[in-house]
Amino acid sequence: MQVTSNSGLAGFRPDWPAPQQVAAFCAHRQTNSTLDFRQAAGKQALAAALKLAQPPHWLRQVHGSVCIETSSATQTSMPQADAAYSGSGQTCAVLTADCLPLLLCSSDGNEIAAVHAGWRGLLQGVIEASVLRFKAPRSEILVWLGPAISQAAFEVGEEVRAQFLMVANPAEIEITRAAFESGRSGRYYADLYALARIRLKALGVMRVYGGGFCTVRDAERFHSYRRDGELSGRMASVIWTCKAPS
Repeated sequence: MQVTSNSGLAGFRPDWPAPQQVAAFCAHRQTNSTLDFRQAAGKQALAAALKLAQPPHWLRQVHGSVCIETSSATQTSMPQADAAYSGSGQTCAVLTADCLPLLLCSSDGNEIAAVHAGWRGLLQGVIEASVLRFKAPRSEILVWLGPAISQAAFEVGEEVRAQFLMVANPAEIEITRAAFESGRSGRYYADLYALARIRLKALGVMRVYGGGFCTVRDAERFHSYRRDGELSGRMASVIWTCKAPS
């Protein structure tokens, strides 16, 4: 993926065939900067650097499955949700630091969404809740998978694996098992990217791009809560629409 800078903001634009009027940006670790996208100043700096016509609709993320439809009210209320959808030209964004950010758009560019998906959100159905917001046919939805913890770095307990196997339909059992690699002392290494792709495929969403990052191992570019704990910052994944290519 091509690493770029936008008005001094460290980050990159997703490499996916989104329509021209859809713009997206992943703002990663800001080298030699105290900029924090969880704070108002950081959010304002992000909106200014991206030259957004309106600020993003920020969420109070709780590792759940709620996807809100953005409106003028949600722009200031910061609702409790883990995904935001817009069919009216609003700007959607999520913050992550190991969890998986997903950006979605319809092929005509009229609908967009941003999703925060940790293993709990994936299990509870945050992807399904977000896709169900779209009026476009599933075959016309594009998805980009952003920077998240890799399978090699994401150790979980047997109970996590068991919960995913419990909700998998018969056709998904084997590929769900494959998303968990055996580790030490009955623990497993979970593949968030694989688990997300399983959910998307089950929904009939096949145009999926991105993936292959590791927030833990790529300390130069990415924040990681698992690596840095409470000292970790957050990355911002933002999607919006514009009249001309951005």
